[in-house]
Amino acid sequence: MKGSDGITITDVIAHPLSQTLPQPTVTSWGRYDVVSICLVEIRTDAGVTGVGEALARFSPKAYAELIETSLKPRLVGRNPTDIAALWHEMRRALSGRSGGMLFEAIAGVDIALWDILGKVANLPIHRLLGGMGRAAVPVYAASVNWGDDARMEAELERYLEKGFPRIKVKVAKSVKEACRRIERLRKRAGDDIELCVDANWAYSLEEAVEVGRALTDNRYFWFEEPLRPEDEDGYEELHRRCATPLACGESNYTLDQAMRLVSRRAIAYLQPDVARAGGITETRRMAEFAAAHDVQYAPHIGMSGIICETASVHLAAAMPNIKAMECETDASPFKTWITGAAPGIERQVNGMLPVPSGPGLGLEIDWDAVARLRVT
Repeated sequence: MKGSDGITITDVIAHPLSQTLPQPTVTSWGRYDVVSICLVEIRTDAGVTGVGEALARFSPKAYAELIETSLKPRLVGRNPTDIAALWHEMRRALSGRSGGMLFEAIAGVDIALWDILGKVANLPIHRLLGGMGRAAVPVYAASVNWGDDARMEAELERYLEKGFPRIKVKVAKSVKEACRRIERLRKRAGDDIELCVDANWAYSLEEAVEVGRALTDNRYFWFEEPLRPEDEDGYEELHRRCATPLACGESNYTLDQAMRLVSRRAIAYLQPDVARAGGITETRRMAEFAAAHDVQYAPHIGMSGIICETASVHLAAAMPNIKAMECETDASPFKTWITGAAPGIERQVNGMLPVPSGPGLGLEIDWDAVARLRVT
């Protein structure tokens, strides 16, 4: 293998993938039966290949075209270990404010570049990030879907049986029903289980205040995304009127979009998604900024795949302010087909997920499985 100074990128291939979820995800935002991602493959002249994942839940072919027409020309012939320089070069592919498809596409490329760097250095990514000496990271089960009482209780029981000490519950309108189920699930879980809630922007400020009272009364440890992510004034006001700590950040693309609520401590938990927030490079900046302001880091995963999950584990292992990482509990082909590694739901023990020890991400990709999932 060549040394890192002599390595160059020879190709960037975007694989648009789609799947039908084994069980629909139901939130206040809607019902998800089919979701997508875009897997990014970067090849080099040293025979080292890196993989990344872009959060591309819908229209994955559009992401693939963006990567191959706008980002690939800026990458081929360059040294893949110059990650900071390449990140800023990709940012210049589109003028205007940071966000949208471009940053999700950059995220997929950035993760693949870190995978290459780890393989060249023969170190796992969490070591390259500085490391905290963790052998495992805390995770929470996600999620108890919004539905009728019987379904929600059955999902809660499933996670309890798997030994999760932390479980997330989805809530939606009506407020009265949400408050009733918040209390019902607390009674079913008992006092020793940590519960949190995700509203997926379901509420107005006054509705969120009412739901917040129920959360406080029933000892939930966070209230996630009660308001639209753009409503930063609303989050600051809700922070003053709600005793349950607030969590948000999965909609942020860059650090500047997280700075206000973190610096003013209106939230207690910051939740960037590495497959959206500019990859490992930018997500690390967010987590470290949060640490500097005594805000905890809680990686968001959503309906993503094994690459996003694994990159998040590396970040969680390296950041000093980790609270807990989301552990999606569906048997998604994005998690079970693409590599030989079992998804987090199968590897966690009592809410702790082992940290990969292999170089880079520590994943081996099954390219036949990628071909089966590819959108043509």
